[in-house]
Amino acid sequence: MSEFWRLVEEEFGSGYGRVLIDSHVLAEVGYRTGGEALTAGVAPREVWRALCVEMEVPKERWLGKDRPIRDGGRAD
Repeated sequence: MSEFWRLVEEEFGSGYGRVLIDSHVLAEVGYRTGGEALTAGVAPREVWRALCVEMEVPKERWLGKDRPIRDGGRAD
């Protein structure tokens, strides 16, 4: 979970990141907010990926701004 929150805050900022997790509905995790999905037991990695897709975060930042994806686009 700490890595999840680090990524959220790094990409969106601490305030806006919390708002996104608490209010933005993500189709890829069952049309729930990120917070609801996490509470329901969805892996933080899946919630983060869904958020990246929905918010159009470039794939090269899915592992963080300083950690490029090396395996052809998978960020898990």
